Amino acid sequence: MATIFSKIAAGEIPCYKVAEDERYFAFLDINPMAKGHTLVIPKHEVNYMFDLDEEEYAGLWAFARKVAMALEQAVPCKRIGVAVLGMEVPHCHIHLVPLQTEKDMKFGNKVNVPAEEMQAIAEAIAAKM
Repeated sequence: MATIFSKIAAGEIPCYKVAEDERYFAFLDINPMAKGHTLVIPKHEVNYMFDLDEEEYAGLWAFARKVAMALEQAVPCKRIGVAVLGMEVPHCHIHLVPLQTEKDMKFGNKVNVPAEEMQAIAEAIAAKM
């Protein structure tokens, strides 16, 4: 059965898409730790990051880097935090979180961002890609 992330990448579930190419997909987290919190996934469904083959692993990180650079330009922050946990959804994913302080990167912290602002942030990041 396809994961929620596979369904998002396939367009079956709506999202705030940030970037996409033939192998990877990036979208805003709907329960963000900070404005602009973005998830980067391979379209190929794999549960564990280290189960990706070398080429796909390297490609995912290269794609995430491009997204992070655009995110940093679109959302004012001091740094982009990066985390790979993968426990909630069985589809490997990278969290990119705009940070003002290290405390901004605390899982469980959630900020409320209205839908219109989420769409504006997604469009701002996409415009920088």
